[in-house]
Amino acid sequence: MSYEWLNIAGYWSDFVRAAWLTLQITLLSFVLAMALGLITALASASRSRALRTLASIYIEAIRNTPVLLQIFIVFFGLPSLGITLNAYTAGVIALGVNVGAYLAEVFRAGIQSVPRGQLEAASILGLSRQQIFVEVVLPQAARAVYPAIVNNLIQLLLGTSLLSAIALPELSGTATVINARTLLYIQTFAITLVAYLVLSNLLSWVAGLIGARVFHPPLVIKKPTRRPLFLARQADRT
Repeated sequence: MSYEWLNIAGYWSDFVRAAWLTLQITLLSFVLAMALGLITALASASRSRALRTLASIYIEAIRNTPVLLQIFIVFFGLPSLGITLNAYTAGVIALGVNVGAYLAEVFRAGIQSVPRGQLEAASILGLSRQQIFVEVVLPQAARAVYPAIVNNLIQLLLGTSLLSAIALPELSGTATVINARTLLYIQTFAITLVAYLVLSNLLSWVAGLIGARVFHPPLVIKKPTRRPLFLARQADRT
């Protein structure tokens, strides 16, 4: 068995490059998703019926169709319209558009969570709509939705594995190629699983640091814990 792991070790640099590419795609797609999500959330809360309709169509169309199909449309379908994108750009756009629809609902819920009384009080004080959003709504909404935003970031990282379908050499795509060369299934995909685990925990850790530093009092993102079954039963009886 040891020689098999030594054989896989020869592809260490390929795994590192694939992990770096996966992280790049995740962050770029997330920036795009954040922008689209915020714009769509504001459109959903707009007084314009046309903007609300467009936002609703975007959210429903993206959230109720497979993300893999969306990737295929961007990479294989757009060239028929004269728009040719490489796999990297197509992957970033497809994942950004997909996650943006989910973040739009997250942002909308955060905006609606701000008590209406605070908005009325800010309006009475003479603040403009822009000042009310930036100084009253945004800080409270950001704190409320931050854990959900981090969760979508992690899901975006894991979703990059679908880009192997368009021959992008991210972690899953690289693992598929290495597996085809070596036929070492367990070793290849075990390393890939560990790589995703490390990246997801790294992003969670960084997000936790940002949340603890930006929000006051500090916002700490904790992983859910499960109580032993016998303790849960005792709690239910009491």
